[in-house]
Amino acid sequence: MSFDLVLRGGRVIDPGQGIDRVGDVAFTGGKVAAIGPDLSAQGKTVKDCAGKLVTPGLIDLHTHVYWGGTSLGIDAAEVGRAGGVTTFIDAGSAGPGNFHGFRRHVIEPSPLRILAYLNISFPGIYAFSERVMVGENADLRLLDPVECLRVAKEHRDLIVGIKVRVGRGAGGESGIAPLDMAIEVAEELDLPVMAHLDHPPPSRRDVLDRLRKGDVLTHCFRPFPNAPAVLSTGRVRDEVLAARARGVIFDIGHGAGSFGFGTAKAMLASGFKPDVISSDLHTLAIKGPAFDLPTTLSKFLCLGLEISEVIAAATVRPAAAIRRPELGTLKTGGPGDATILDLAKGNFQYKDVLGETYDGATRLLPMGMVVGGRWWHP
Repeated sequence: MSFDLVLRGGRVIDPGQGIDRVGDVAFTGGKVAAIGPDLSAQGKTVKDCAGKLVTPGLIDLHTHVYWGGTSLGIDAAEVGRAGGVTTFIDAGSAGPGNFHGFRRHVIEPSPLRILAYLNISFPGIYAFSERVMVGENADLRLLDPVECLRVAKEHRDLIVGIKVRVGRGAGGESGIAPLDMAIEVAEELDLPVMAHLDHPPPSRRDVLDRLRKGDVLTHCFRPFPNAPAVLSTGRVRDEVLAARARGVIFDIGHGAGSFGFGTAKAMLASGFKPDVISSDLHTLAIKGPAFDLPTTLSKFLCLGLEISEVIAAATVRPAAAIRRPELGTLKTGGPGDATILDLAKGNFQYKDVLGETYDGATRLLPMGMVVGGRWWHP
């Protein structure tokens, strides 16, 4: 038997299958063909991955990749090639009024997989830049659950949930109403909600008490206010613990304003780890402090998470959150996506959104990727 491509001799980490061992990964016909020893002799193309990590293709659960259609959109192919991400989940850049353009002009031509949360707001996130910032939920006239439901049904093959941004920044004086509307649409679709929360009102408790099993709270390690822990004592708030017990998914969504080392240290010291680690990459966050998904993952390695936990938080767990279990794994017969990473050792300085720095000895560096069974290099 011959293979189209073999990744030879890397440390294969696939948390979804409980795999963490040195071996070869083979691809044929755009699919994963085999994992095992001594497969390279049968490969038409062989890439030496000795000393590197070979993981399922990384999934970034929170990104903004409606490039050219929204002010915050970045180019998925460009960022993916540089960051080792094979699947981008757009977190509500487009709403019912412009999702068709997102699909035709960005998603369908993309060489990388793009799935999306549909924004409850008709125009999506339409005014987001360094100089112009207008929350899409500040005017409730822009929210129409009937239109959102119609468009979500029309594009059900790509829509993985409903996105809503609440808080004083994204929602002005609209309070909790946008979340209630988003949940109502999601219930009709049997899909989850991803909820953004910035400055109150509403409060963290207002939002968490409404979220259901499988819904996602993004920006889950945000700094004060609306932080998930009492930062003076490190105590995780009761409503946060109750939401996790109920099955709410906690996603990092780093971005340019939503991750603090103080919060992260308090949460991890209390044994509360994120379910998913995502970058929230957009035109501002890509300039720092998020930069890309591997940098965001590296911060959690340096904060004490095991490499298997970090990889799971960017592969099998986001795949479960979007109900696409075929992704985020190297199972035989599954999509032929993989990411090759170097686990570099040295002195690395990281920043959070408040400007606080953290010195770490580890950094994940993308070294290449496989998309649909074919080799890509950054």
